[in-house]
Amino acid sequence: MNIFSAEPISEGLVIIPTYNEIENIELIIKAVLEQSSLFDILIVDDNSPDGTGQKVRELQVLYPKRLHLTVREKKAGLGTAYIHGFLWGLESDKKYKFFFEMDADFSHNPSDLLRLYQECKDNGADVAIGSRYIRGVNVVNWPLRRVLLSYGASFYVRMITGMEVKDPTAGFICYRREVLEKIDFNKIKFVGYAFQIEMKYKAYIHHFRISEVSIIFTDRTRGKSKMNASIIKEAVLGVLVMRVRHLFGR
Repeated sequence: MNIFSAEPISEGLVIIPTYNEIENIELIIKAVLEQSSLFDILIVDDNSPDGTGQKVRELQVLYPKRLHLTVREKKAGLGTAYIHGFLWGLESDKKYKFFFEMDADFSHNPSDLLRLYQECKDNGADVAIGSRYIRGVNVVNWPLRRVLLSYGASFYVRMITGMEVKDPTAGFICYRREVLEKIDFNKIKFVGYAFQIEMKYKAYIHHFRISEVSIIFTDRTRGKSKMNASIIKEAVLGVLVMRVRHLFGR
């Protein structure tokens, strides 16, 4: 056997939930896979009517071993999409060591994947967060109102939970496999952006080491944002519910 001809094994799985991302999907897939052979991609598509899933199938011909797709019957929330992806990756024969959450719309720069990976792999973090707020406010193309809302929400979460995480609502994250194996996904209650807070809080109460890596977040330039009032309401009220449940051991 010629050991030098063996293909490198991907240690990380980048999970990208999608719903109507036809304008971004090919670009984001190619951008991620060009970063490093360390990463595979799993697209969790919620049966997008715009053909996102079909485009991924076409690209699988180019990346048969590194690009994976699972299609759910209908739109069912960001949190359940990530949990679906985590379970898929944990059960995979590839035995991924690192799991990434990432948006499809280039608000997260694919080149920062290596920085999150290195924070876990080389610097010993169990959870590495791509943070908008550890060096001022690193957000591009957001109106002031949204910046204030997001920054204020981060402060609110820290006050309620006690976590010293500057950007608890961040959605660009690397988890070590051990973190996901420890968390009981059946007890994750939230499906919107409160899911991001809840996952970090679960890691926090299990005493995993959480680290933040400064990134620049750029709002999407193609496609439609999924943010709405109900998602914000879930996040605000959900933090209180989450904290109370923990205090009462539920």
